[in-house]
Amino acid sequence: MNFRAIQYLVTLADVRHFSKAAEQCYVSQPTLSTQIRKLEEELGVQLVERSPRQVMLTPIGEEIVQRGRSILNDIEAMRSIARRSRDPDSGTLRLGIFPTLAPYLLPHVIPEIRRRFPRLTLRLFEEKTEDIIDMLERGSLDAALLAMPIPDDRLVCQALFEEPFVVAMPEQHPLASKAFIDLQDLEQQELLLLEDGHCLRDQALEVCHMTGAHEKLDFHATSMETLRQMVAANTGITLMPTLAIKPPVAPTENLVVRPFREPGPRRTIAMVWRKTSALQGFIAQIADIFSALDEELLKPPPA
Repeated sequence: MNFRAIQYLVTLADVRHFSKAAEQCYVSQPTLSTQIRKLEEELGVQLVERSPRQVMLTPIGEEIVQRGRSILNDIEAMRSIARRSRDPDSGTLRLGIFPTLAPYLLPHVIPEIRRRFPRLTLRLFEEKTEDIIDMLERGSLDAALLAMPIPDDRLVCQALFEEPFVVAMPEQHPLASKAFIDLQDLEQQELLLLEDGHCLRDQALEVCHMTGAHEKLDFHATSMETLRQMVAANTGITLMPTLAIKPPVAPTENLVVRPFREPGPRRTIAMVWRKTSALQGFIAQIADIFSALDEELLKPPPA
């Protein structure tokens, strides 16, 4: 069986278009179509329903594609292991990370990864949690940094550190006079939150349920920086993870942050990878670098 035919079929399943699939595989459309037909002939089943406007997989085609992804993942893992056996510092690691963590954590960790593995190619994918998990399962990523819990028993989760939340508010907000925020202080407060799909939104909603706060329903931010600027514009208050207020992030005019009185709400960041990954040993080494993050970075600033 030609593994390139499997690659063509999996790509076609992703894009649902023969021309686009051929372009992504760097072959002509007739070559791609011919290889998929040969695969169907070898298996003795129809894998693809072809029509002028739409490409669909048959039910057996869907099953074959799922198995094909595993085969391609194993082949890529074999190549990575071979490269790394020749030179442990070389190779490529595809790492997913969600947007409310990536810009605030990576500047503190990437220099050490570069120092330890100077020839490593680190490919970073900044996506929402749901998309990262899907990419992990499909083999598009080798590992990811996510907030626990991760509801998928096919994945390994290694906790790295706990990141406390702080309350961000305009300078003249009544809570700004307090050195610490008690959970009951948020009762009846209206919080600005991110749009659906961000794990920080889900974490903030948990705090709302604990405290009796509620979200501002007529506003959903698309990013942490939008939240920051809306608070500074006296639109409301919000929760922010501690790393998002530490250097190299510059202070924002008319925005102050206050820590929660211990024990306050926090999120646990973990390194996540497939249980079947052939790169587990190397991923664990990278996880150790992330878990060695300077503890001072995880301490909320005093009022």
